[in-house]
Amino acid sequence: MSETLLITGAAGFIGSHLADAALAAGHRVVALDNLFTGKRPNIPTEAVFLRRDIRDSDLGTILRAEGVTAVSHHAAQVNVRVSVEQPLLDASVNVVGTLELIRACEQAGVRKFIFASSGGTVYGEQEVYPCDESHPKRPMSPYGCSKLSAEEYLLAYQRMGILDPVVLRYANIYGARQDPKGEAGIVAILAEKLLSGIAPTIFGDGEQTRDYVHVSDVAAIQTKLLEDWVPGIYNVGTSVETSVNQLFELVSERLGTSIAAEHGAAKTGELARNSLDSSKLEQAIGIRPRVSVSEGLELTLPYYLEKAGRD
Repeated sequence: MSETLLITGAAGFIGSHLADAALAAGHRVVALDNLFTGKRPNIPTEAVFLRRDIRDSDLGTILRAEGVTAVSHHAAQVNVRVSVEQPLLDASVNVVGTLELIRACEQAGVRKFIFASSGGTVYGEQEVYPCDESHPKRPMSPYGCSKLSAEEYLLAYQRMGILDPVVLRYANIYGARQDPKGEAGIVAILAEKLLSGIAPTIFGDGEQTRDYVHVSDVAAIQTKLLEDWVPGIYNVGTSVETSVNQLFELVSERLGTSIAAEHGAAKTGELARNSLDSSKLEQAIGIRPRVSVSEGLELTLPYYLEKAGRD
């Protein structure tokens, strides 16, 4: 059965890929974005575009008018440093904005709600690697707190019988269209710097690790959920750790550059390691991230080469 899917943050990196995948699967897409950081060209022409903010109080009317049957909530304030400097702004977007969307779903009778959470921040420093969803939650930033708070609201509305939410705790997502101006898009940052002949800065010793998930795996997971809806909280990770130094070498090799990285002071509060176990997701819907970092870079780097005017 096809859905009318509202995607918030649809002009952003992940949201635009989700819109493409949903349309390809035969769903109708309503793309909502305030274009504060998103880019209008990212939104596929087949989608209905609404330039709105998730904190708008009339979202319920919009959901009813568009006949929305499911929501994929990816609009957010995603910068950890901004959350530290402006925690009220972070909470306004990530907590209040999510609550406005929840209320809109309640008003419009929409039960299916996918929420983009953060497995890289809600757990804090991990005790085991990879960790599953039962790991203690100890956010180390206001951003992590806002994501965890939104999760709790969704669970409360599930217990009240209003929503059937799916919470996806993402590892580090990368791929084409990611903005190199953000702090989390390290593949995009490395590619842009190296293709511009600029030495990228690696903070600390570069041995900090992350679990890198290609955006195509995220799109495949959403597509499967829309076919087989199983509410729950799920990690979205590969269980594989890749250090910043390793990632730099892989990107450099594929771009054919010999520029050496510079090293700067370690960032205060940065996690030393992160990797997520997606076994629960696979048990629920039969799918988990499969694209390796090597394969993902082959899919991603041509986009940045084209942007740089390279063959």
